[in-house]
Amino acid sequence: MYAPDIDIIENIPSDSAQDTIRVSALHALAYCERLFYLEEVEELYTQDAAVFAGRRLHAELEKQEDEDWDELFLESAELGLRGKVDALRTRNGQTIPYEHKRGKAARDKNKKPEAWESDRLQILAYAYLLEMSLGISIQEGRIRYHADNVLVHVTLDDEGRQLVRDAIARSKYLRASPCRPPVTDNERLCGRCSLSPVCLPEEARLAHDREWQPVRLFPKDDERDVIHVLEAGTSVGKKGEQIKIVKRDRSDEIVPAKQIGQLVLHSFSQISTQALHLCVSQDIGVHFVSGGGRYVGSFDSRNGSIQRRIRQYAALSNPDKCLDLAKKLVTCRGKGQRKFLMRGQRGMEQIPEDLEKAIKQMQIVLKQIPEVNSIPSLLGLEGNLAALYFRALPKLLGADVPIEMQFSDRNRRPPKDRFNALLGFGYALLLKDVMSAILSVGLEPALGFYHQPRTQAPPLALDLIEIFRVPLVDMPIVGSINRGQWDIQADFEVRGGQVWLSDSGRRKFIDIYEKRKQESWKHPVLGYSLTYRRLFELEVRLLEKEWNGEEGLFAQLVLR
Repeated sequence: MYAPDIDIIENIPSDSAQDTIRVSALHALAYCERLFYLEEVEELYTQDAAVFAGRRLHAELEKQEDEDWDELFLESAELGLRGKVDALRTRNGQTIPYEHKRGKAARDKNKKPEAWESDRLQILAYAYLLEMSLGISIQEGRIRYHADNVLVHVTLDDEGRQLVRDAIARSKYLRASPCRPPVTDNERLCGRCSLSPVCLPEEARLAHDREWQPVRLFPKDDERDVIHVLEAGTSVGKKGEQIKIVKRDRSDEIVPAKQIGQLVLHSFSQISTQALHLCVSQDIGVHFVSGGGRYVGSFDSRNGSIQRRIRQYAALSNPDKCLDLAKKLVTCRGKGQRKFLMRGQRGMEQIPEDLEKAIKQMQIVLKQIPEVNSIPSLLGLEGNLAALYFRALPKLLGADVPIEMQFSDRNRRPPKDRFNALLGFGYALLLKDVMSAILSVGLEPALGFYHQPRTQAPPLALDLIEIFRVPLVDMPIVGSINRGQWDIQADFEVRGGQVWLSDSGRRKFIDIYEKRKQESWKHPVLGYSLTYRRLFELEVRLLEKEWNGEEGLFAQLVLR
C-alpha cells in the first residue's frame, strides 16, 4: 500500500486461507469462469507481457511516493474473502480503497468512462472486505486507469454487496466442481487472456464446430537454446543468474539462464543443487541420457495441477477411452509411416516391387483398425504395420549408400548396425522431448493409454512419441544417409556385434535433430503453422482435451 492517509494495522492472512476466496480470483471470475477455474482449481499460472507491465506500474507508483510502501492484507471468514488492497485514502472523513490499472477505462454509450465489469467487482470486493474486516463504513471505491488517466468512482451499496456475495458463492461452487467450465462465448476476451496458451479456446471451439477457423493463440516458438552436455565428467553449476559448464580440462562456458530452454546431461556429467534451483525458477527442463544413448529420466518440478491428474486417472482407467485413444495413435503412426514410404517413391526411375507391396498391405491393415475391440488385437495390427514399414524402409536409401549404412531389419538393445544405432539414439532424444512436454503441461507420465508400465520408461511418453517418430527421427536419418553426412569410421564405434555412436556421431546427430525441431509445419486440422518443438506441447494439450469434452483434435499429425 502506498501513501496511506490513515493509520492501518497490517493483518497477516490466517491459516483459513483455503476457506476464503482471493479478491483477485473474483476479478478472474468476472472476466471468464474458465480462467478462474484454471487458476484457482488447476493452479495454472502464466506470466505474459501484460502481467509484467502491471507489476512495473505498481513498482513505479511505489517509487513515486514519499512514505514507505506498506501492504494491507485483509481476511474475513464471515464473508469468505481475503485480499491485499493497493491503497487507501481518506477523503472528507471517508476511507476509500483505490485500485490502479495499466489499461484504459471502459466507455458507456455516451463515451463516459466507467469500470470494466471485472474491475468493478474487484473494487467492490475490496470495499466490502474493508467493511467486514475493520468494522468501518465504506461508501465507494476508486479505480485509476493509467493509459487514459481516468479515475472511476464505484459506489458500494446493497446491490454491490449482493454482487460480491453472489460471486463468492459462484467461486466456491466452481472450486468444488471436477469439470472445467466451457470456453467463453466472447472470443475477444481470449486474445487478451494470459492463459489462452493453456486453455486453447480456439481449438476447443473447433472441436465443437469443424467449420470454425481457429486463430493461433498458442505461444510463439521457444527460441531458447537446448544445451547438450556430452563429455563425461563435465559439471554444471550456477554463477549468479547464469549456468556455468566446466569440462574436465577446466575450460568453461557461461550461458545466461534466460537463454536456455533445456539442459540435457549425457553420460556421467553432473549438476549442482544450486543450478537445479536456478533451472526450476527459469523454467529450464533438465534431462539425463546415458553414455549409450538411452533416455534415463527428467527432473520433475511440477506444482499443483492435482485436479487435472485426477481427471487423467479417471479417463485412462476407462478401457473404452483407452482403446479409442490407442486407435487414433496407431492410425496416426501407421498413416505417417505409409506416407513416408509413398514419398520415397518420388524420383525413382523404377519403384521396387517390395515397396509397392508394403504400401498396399499397410493400407489394408489400416482399414482394420476401426473394427478392433481390444488393446491386444490393436497391438497385433500395430506389429504388422511396423514389420511392413521396416522391411520397406531400406528401399528409400539411395543406390550409392555404402553397405555399412544399409540395414535389413529393426534391432536394438544393443543395435547391431549403424542405421539402428541412429534410430535408437534418435528415439531417446525424442522420448526426452516428449517427456519434457508432459511435465511442462502437468500431466502424469506414468499413466498412459496404450503402452503398459513394464519398463522404467513412462507409458504416456511412450504413447506420444509414436506421433513424432517418422517426421523427427526416421525422415532426418534417411535424408542424412542419402546426403552422405555420416563418416562410417569416425561417427560410429563397433564393439563386437554392437554398434554405437561415437562422440562426433552424437554431436552430428544432435545438430541434425535440433535443426529439424526448428522447422515449421502447418497443422493439418488447426490450420496454423508452428515448429515441431512447439508441437510437442500442443499435442499433449490436445490429448488432455480428449477427456475434457473437447475431443477430436488429438493424433492428427500425418504427413501429407
